[in-house]
Amino acid sequence: MKTLKITYWTTTSIVTLMMVFSAFSYLTNPEMKQGFQHLGFPDYFRVELAIAKFIGAALLVAPIPTRFKEWAYAGFSITFISAFIAHTASGDPISGRMAPLILLTLLFISYRTYHRLNKPIKHYSPAETALAA
Repeated sequence: MKTLKITYWTTTSIVTLMMVFSAFSYLTNPEMKQGFQHLGFPDYFRVELAIAKFIGAALLVAPIPTRFKEWAYAGFSITFISAFIAHTASGDPISGRMAPLILLTLLFISYRTYHRLNKPIKHYSPAETALAA
């Protein structure tokens, strides 16, 4: 159980920090603006994606119901897959295409360990036992 918690928090922290860092860069770094233009995206998309990444990062680490975390995991999965496709379609080198896949792998590990740590507890129910008999 201890190894599972360490794995969960390590992978979740890496993904969260990368999302916060990239979102901040989207809003402050002129090179990121050029990068989005290179990929063919409009400028407003960069701002929307930054806001979504800030929100998703907060949802991953906040003590909130599972349903909200599921949305963050799904959103980041779509983001990483889309980033890989965009970098591939624009002819970027393999080094530019690997980062989204690595983050997707870490996100998947975080997701799996989150669900293993938060399995619903089965409680003994005399009514279920009586019905099963």
